[in-house]
Amino acid sequence: MKLYYAPDTCSLSPHIVLRELTLAFELVKVDNRNKLTADGRDFRLINPKGYVAALELDDGQILTEGPAIVQYLADLKPESRLAPPAKSWERVRLQEWLNFITSEIHAGSALLFNKALPDAVLVIFREKLFRRFDYLQATLAEKAFLMGAFFCVADAYLFTVLGWCKFFNIELDRWPALVAYRARISARPAVQAALRAEASQ
Repeated sequence: MKLYYAPDTCSLSPHIVLRELTLAFELVKVDNRNKLTADGRDFRLINPKGYVAALELDDGQILTEGPAIVQYLADLKPESRLAPPAKSWERVRLQEWLNFITSEIHAGSALLFNKALPDAVLVIFREKLFRRFDYLQATLAEKAFLMGAFFCVADAYLFTVLGWCKFFNIELDRWPALVAYRARISARPAVQAALRAEASQ
């Protein structure tokens, strides 16, 4: 398998999952500005959407969209418990979390990258994002991970997008459960390995 990624993007989430599962894969860096891979290919020929992450399977098929990728990967090794079994109620709960992260945290944070937006608009978006952080604070004050006692693919995703707060000068100290949560996940060997690999390329 090949994972097409760019540093400081949501592709870190499937990268972490690949390492948690100890699956064999190749990292292929993508320049988000010129849409070229590290070996000079047009990334848009791999993923016409033009953004990471993209997972190239051994048979040449391309899978895109982080929540789909991480569930596919987790199902390759169900014994890992990174995702509950398909068709279970717990799996629906996992999908609920993945959708919340995608629509409310990922999309809500991405708006803050837009330098063309007036400051007054950015304040509105920040406050909306902070309300979502309030919800996460209440949830994670009572459990170690989103699904309870065990790390899952949704945690890899939330860890990734919470990491973008540094780009917006958002200090998470206001939400101590989020600070503790990020510290727990950051300490995981697979997370450390993914961060080191992306920093070295």
